[in-house]
Amino acid sequence: MISIKGVQHQYAQQQPIRFKDWQISDGEKWLLLGESGSGKTTLLHILTGILKPAQGEVEINGTAIYQLSAKKLDQFRGQQIGIIFQKPHLIKSLTINENLLLAQSFAHLPVDQQRIDEVLESLGIMAKKDFYPATLSQGQLQRVSIARALINKPALLIADEPTSSLDDKNAAAVLQLLMQLSDLNQATLIVTTHDKRVKDAFTHTYELI
Repeated sequence: MISIKGVQHQYAQQQPIRFKDWQISDGEKWLLLGESGSGKTTLLHILTGILKPAQGEVEINGTAIYQLSAKKLDQFRGQQIGIIFQKPHLIKSLTINENLLLAQSFAHLPVDQQRIDEVLESLGIMAKKDFYPATLSQGQLQRVSIARALINKPALLIADEPTSSLDDKNAAAVLQLLMQLSDLNQATLIVTTHDKRVKDAFTHTYELI
């Protein structure tokens, strides 16, 4: 499913960051654990095709993503990778439904209103689909972010620090939701965090020192 081999990256005048090889099978759930400054964000960007590594190869479903043209890589990312960012990057002038339609369009996929309704229903926010982002609570916005990540049925679902600002109860609830949605959508799940509270929820851990 996902293969990372010989990957390293170097920012100007800094020591190179070397990442150990990583093999992830279909449907597995992984925790990407590391303190701030350990290279977690760098690896996340390399995994998602945002940052090309100085060395090494990343393959997703047999596709070497850095051998694709920029246009093809954008399209591949939109179709194969769903990213739940720490903050919801929604277009404020569009409704929730319109934001999700846009996510389908960016991935060069046909409009599928039934899929949008299905995902919103599964997240309990169907009633908010014609609302604007500014009118939703933080919890509802997080669910919209999850909906957008899932909308194109990605093979890989990545959640970036989804529990960092949550108390214990809500952190557990969000993790359970991500696990359930990963199973429901048959997506491989990677959760990046420095929050050691979530460690026990995962059997697979890739840790950066």
